[in-house]
Amino acid sequence: MDILIIEDEYPAAERLQQLLGRLDEPIEVVDVLDSVESAIRWFAEHPAPDLILSDIQLSDGLSFDIYEKVVIKSPIIFTTSYDEYAIQAFKVKSIDYLLKPIKFEELDKAIAKYKQLKSEFSEEENASKIERLLDNLQQSGQQSAGRRHKKRFLVKKGEQLVPISDDEIAYFYTENELVFLFTPEGKKYVVDYTLEQLDGLVDTEKFFRINRQYLIHLEAIQQIHTYFNSRLKLNLQPAPTDEVIVSKGKAKAFKQWLEG
Repeated sequence: MDILIIEDEYPAAERLQQLLGRLDEPIEVVDVLDSVESAIRWFAEHPAPDLILSDIQLSDGLSFDIYEKVVIKSPIIFTTSYDEYAIQAFKVKSIDYLLKPIKFEELDKAIAKYKQLKSEFSEEENASKIERLLDNLQQSGQQSAGRRHKKRFLVKKGEQLVPISDDEIAYFYTENELVFLFTPEGKKYVVDYTLEQLDGLVDTEKFFRINRQYLIHLEAIQQIHTYFNSRLKLNLQPAPTDEVIVSKGKAKAFKQWLEG
């Protein structure tokens, strides 16, 4: 099985290759690409792989830009840290959507799903029937991705547990393996979730994961400034003690999120 990896973080690409090596399946990683531009060039010069493992946020944009510009016939398994793109992912007919850190069992099941799709039909029928089956997966994926978000979070205030609604949250911030919830008034509480877990629980129309430390509410943004190297600098309320920077790789997606 020929697999193409599209991933801009070297440790994540290395982990994927290690996990693939553990599968009871002869696999060849034909290439590892780290950007939208390099992927578009690659598809113009190489035959389609059997399967694509694709991150979503790359160094120069979203991988969806690749699939808008190039006709991709290979099934795609998305591997990402962000749950907010699930619906969009199924629109390009992915067969699975795995959240980082990728677990071996989840990757194994996703590969098994691909093999099942391929083996159920004869070679002559594969292309058209898998296309129809992927359309069905797209519809079911949109339904599952549209699940309800978490509207309230319990925090500890002294000896009491207090519910805080998502509209009373300015942002979540992580430091030293702890995650804090900040209210617009500047109150600070520890929450029993990782930032990765919260990213999959909150309403993505209200919240955006701008970097590894911050998951922010739309209403917390006071000002947006252009910053060097195509990044953005934010002024939030309440004001953090450090600079809040939207990375170059997330700036485009962040602007799209702001536009709704």
